[in-house]
Formats: sequence, C-alpha cells, structure tokens
Amino acid sequence: MFDLAYLILLSVFVGLIASFILEPILLQGASPAWRRPWKANLLHVCGWLLIFCFELILFQRPWFASLLACAIFLLLIVISNTKQAMLREPFIYQDFEYFADLIKHPRLYIPFFGISKTLLGILIFSTLISAGILIEPSLLNNFSFIQFSYLIIFITSTVFSCLFFISRNDMEITLNPAVDVSKLGLFASLISYRWAENRDLPSGTSYTTIHSTPLSTSPHLLVIQSESFFDIRRLVPQIKPEILNAFDALCTEACFSGRLKVPAWGANTVRTEFAFLSGRSPESLGVHQFNPYRRFAAKNQDSIALRMRTQGYKTVCIHPYPATFYRRNIIYPLLGFDEFIDVSAFDAPQGMPYVSDLAVAKKIDELLATANEPLFIFVITMENHGPLHLERVNVTDAEKLYMNRMPSFCDELTIYLRHLRNANQMLIELKTTLARLARPTVMCWYGDHVPIIPALYQQVGEPDGTTEYFIWTNHQTRNNQTTDLKVEELAEVIDLIMFDHLKS
Repeated sequence: MFDLAYLILLSVFVGLIASFILEPILLQGASPAWRRPWKANLLHVCGWLLIFCFELILFQRPWFASLLACAIFLLLIVISNTKQAMLREPFIYQDFEYFADLIKHPRLYIPFFGISKTLLGILIFSTLISAGILIEPSLLNNFSFIQFSYLIIFITSTVFSCLFFISRNDMEITLNPAVDVSKLGLFASLISYRWAENRDLPSGTSYTTIHSTPLSTSPHLLVIQSESFFDIRRLVPQIKPEILNAFDALCTEACFSGRLKVPAWGANTVRTEFAFLSGRSPESLGVHQFNPYRRFAAKNQDSIALRMRTQGYKTVCIHPYPATFYRRNIIYPLLGFDEFIDVSAFDAPQGMPYVSDLAVAKKIDELLATANEPLFIFVITMENHGPLHLERVNVTDAEKLYMNRMPSFCDELTIYLRHLRNANQMLIELKTTLARLARPTVMCWYGDHVPIIPALYQQVGEPDGTTEYFIWTNHQTRNNQTTDLKVEELAEVIDLIMFDHLKS
C-alpha cells in the first residue's frame, strides 16, 4: 500500500510542479504562483488533481495520468491564448459549452484555432494515449483493486473537501477575464467563474413599460442585428465609400444614428443580442454577461418581445442558422417570441457558406406583405459570419471595392467588404419594401460586434469595438439626431419614436 501511495504521490508532485512552472511561461498574462493568493494556488492544485484522478481511474497508470493532465492543461492554455489573440479575452468557464458546439458546428470554431493545429493536436493526443498504455503497466498488475480504490477515494475526497472550504470563503473576482486569469491563474479563474454562475441570479430589468396604443395605429417594428457590421471605412481610407451608400442615406434620413457600444468584440453575438432584448447592461448580469442564455435568460423572462406581445404584436425572430444554437429554440419562446424562423425555412446558400442577407430581406418582405396585425420582427443575420479566411477573393473584387489598388493588408478585408456590400443591398431591398407599406414602420439596424480580421488590425490598429446603428421610419416625423448609445438603450429610444412621434 505504501509503495502504491508513494508512486502516485510522486507522479502528482512532478505533474503539479510542471503545471505551475509552465503556466506563467505559456499563458498570456498569467502571474507566477508566488504572486497569487494562496487560495488560488490551492484551486490550481485541486483543478489539476481532478483531471489527474479522472485519468488515473480511466487508465490506472499514474505517470501517464500525470502527463495527460498536464497535456490537457496545456491544451486549455493554447485555447485561451488563441481566444485572447482573436477576441481580446482569455478562456473562461462559460466557454466549455462551446466544446459541444465545436462538434455540431465545426466551421464556426476550428478554423480560428487552425485546422492544421487541430489535426496535430489530435495526433499528439492519440500518440500519447497509445504510448502511455503500451509503455507504463497498469497499477492493477501489482496492486489490488481495493488498494487502488482507497487511494482514489482519499485523493478525491481531499480535493472536494478543499473545494468546499474555499467555496464557503469566496474567491474575489473582478469579472474582467484577463485580470482574473492574471491574478488567479487559469484553473482558479475557471472554478471561480463556475461558482459565481451558481450564485443567486440578478433580478429586475432596465426597460420601462412599453406605452400602450390602439392596434389600428401600432407601427410595425423591424430590428436587424447585422452580423459583424461596422463602418470599416473608419480604418481603411482606400475603401470605396459607395459600398455603404444605402446605409449612409438611411443614417441621414434616420431619427437617430451614431456609434453603438456593444458588449462583444469579434464574436459572442448573444451578449449584444440579449442586451438589446432585455435592456440590461453587462454589469447588471454579473458573470451571466458572458453567456446569458446558459442560465440567466430562462429564469428572468423579461424582454422587449414580451412587452410588445402584451400590446397585441405578433413577435417573430428570423435567424438563418439552426434554432438549437445557443439554445435559442428554448430561450426565445420564453423571451416572448411567437415564431422562430431558422435556417430550415431558407434554401441552401449558393456561393457562400451562410444564408445571404438578401435572402433574409426577402423573408422579411413575405412576412410584412401578409401581416394583418402589427409585427415585431427581430432579425439576426449570418452572411458576414467568419471565419473569413476560408473564402476566396475574386479577381474583380479590387475594382468594385477599392478606390485605387487593393491594399496589401489581407484577403480577409476584401471578403468582409463583399459581405458588407451585400448588407447594403439588403438595406436597399428593405427600404423599398417599407416605402410601399401603408402601416407606419420603424426600422432599427445595428452591428453586433466588429469582425475578426487580425492581419488587418496589425497594420492599421484595432477598432475601438463600437459598431454603428440607425433608427429610421417610413413615416418620418423628425430630423436626424446623431447620438452615441449603448445597445441596451436602443429599445427605449425606439419606444420613444414609436409611441410618441409616430402617434403625433
């Protein structure tokens, strides 16, 4: 029994030392162990030991389990560094949900990590497992199953006792992932964010009551959250200004337009999406700001859709992607949507990876043409979703998109501009449709976040993260007001236009 305990403890000691040494070297922004709170280091030990015990139970080989635990930890570091480089945010506990999405929707995730890196990682892990099983004999060849079980129970019960003790004395987190990873380390920040998610959910809402109006005068409301939309002409002066001529015209005619502060950068669309629907700032959500659809939205069902449905509106969401993504098929009925139109309602896209913006515009046209009641249509587009580098530049793109020659920044910029031009075409289609409607209609357009174009940003600098918005009506009643807003403020401004100005 002593020999078994000595062997396991030695493999644990070596693996833990390696993890403490490698983390500050490899993980961006991580501080060394001696600069962290002692509870953070204890959480690191507990997190590593949980992985080690799982591998030890699975393979009964302590040195192999130690190596595999370190390899998994290093994989998390690589993923965190990749996310930090792409999205300016390290890996957090709420991101574990995306591992399942990676299997269901590999195109959305694997190319950012790198297809070659993914294949290499699979090869390395396969080799490690094969070599570990072949080289190191199983403990059960020399020790009894009872002895092995006693040691596993002792280690795991000690780990869970430590976790319980620390959980009763909360780790202090800032909810700034980069700061927390630097201060606590990766394992401790992951566990702390997990505990924070289990605490009492925030209550309340930021929205005031939607004003009541007779159904005969209720205007339609069309809100388009345009994927990765922002005015990139701010960064690159060589771009032809006319690629967004319809957007520019609508901003000029709009009741309100300007910059929009959004809680997402490069990805995490649902952060912006939920902020608009709920009227809640990221700060008011606590740790749930990172993915409000995981737990918060299902238990705090207040949204602009619910408010408008009580005023006689039919509420429809259009998102040309599987409705199960981010559990929208479950969350959206709870948030007040009567109907969810997902990718199954569209023909397969031609010449591009996702359903086009113009196809979405046609679907909006159909809904408005047959409406006998006021509609609230919330649209989440997909055409401009990355990874952009999987698409190819055409020889005619330079002439259509740039005033002079194509800049040498990167092909991803050109591909992004192609889709941006298609978003502009969508606006032309929608404006034509809304101009024909007898019922007053308010259209709000905004971008959910800036795109991921790292090669461009290395050349011209990163954008500040704001996107653009406008609120326009087909029955204009006021001059344009240029005002910068937060996305959680949009619905109340829309409410002001719909129920104060259109009514007059």
